[in-house]
Amino acid sequence: MALRELKGTYTALVSPFDKSNAIDLKALKKLINFQVANGVSGIVVCGSTGESATLSLREKQLLIQKAVEYASGRISVIAGTGSNETQSAIALSKFAFEHGADAVLLVAPYYNKPTQRALIEHFGIIAKEVPIPQIIYNIPSRTGINILPDTLLKIAENKNVIGVKESSGNLEQMMQIIKNAPPHFTLLSGDDILTLPIISIGGKGVVSVISNYLPKEFSQLVASALDGNYKIALKIHFDLIELMQLNFIESNPTPTKYILSILGYIEEVCRMPLLPIEIGNRKKITTALKKAKIIS
Repeated sequence: MALRELKGTYTALVSPFDKSNAIDLKALKKLINFQVANGVSGIVVCGSTGESATLSLREKQLLIQKAVEYASGRISVIAGTGSNETQSAIALSKFAFEHGADAVLLVAPYYNKPTQRALIEHFGIIAKEVPIPQIIYNIPSRTGINILPDTLLKIAENKNVIGVKESSGNLEQMMQIIKNAPPHFTLLSGDDILTLPIISIGGKGVVSVISNYLPKEFSQLVASALDGNYKIALKIHFDLIELMQLNFIESNPTPTKYILSILGYIEEVCRMPLLPIEIGNRKKITTALKKAKIIS
């Protein structure tokens, strides 16, 4: 079922690998059921936290197919289908559409650093070619290019472009987008730690890392903020702020995978060039988990 409104918590799901470095479908199903049981609005597969840069095309297709199957309509499935090559993004987006994904997440083309005019053309062609709801992903720290507000608003003239995952960290830029966006277009936070302030200026939710292992708690933060219960939301925010920071103490998603392995959901396997986190950082994370009473 196509996703027409973006609101709430969408987990940027890790891609679980087994000890032989293959996709662990049993663990994937376990993760998705955990997300469903704890009230998230949806999941994103094959995104940054899902180590999309190290996934083959066939693996991306498998993850999309299985995520749709395991979610079984209970939550939305958003497929990361962006590429720095326009035709590849179109092809994978068509695959996601044909195999039941609710929307696609399209990262700005990375490495080749297109102009703002080229970004409008890139996303416009995808919007015209693929009849699936599309979410633009702006993360300049990874792509080397910032999608400027005027550019994004031009892209949003395509009716199936329904929102943006904003990871620029620039609240002034986000305010311009929210103020001038068409009614069908929504801004989601791309950073857990900025979710509360972003909702306060009109954002409608988050694509979250911490909800991989705290889906109920972070969904409560988001729901409370959206309902205007900022006292509750602020308490949860400060209760979780240390873990939000520790999720990025080394390259994402290595800290999150370490935590999920402690909790018994996955093997602690990331693909090179990422490595398991170092001993000192493991101790910091374990201490924070105990402090938050997530482990004893």
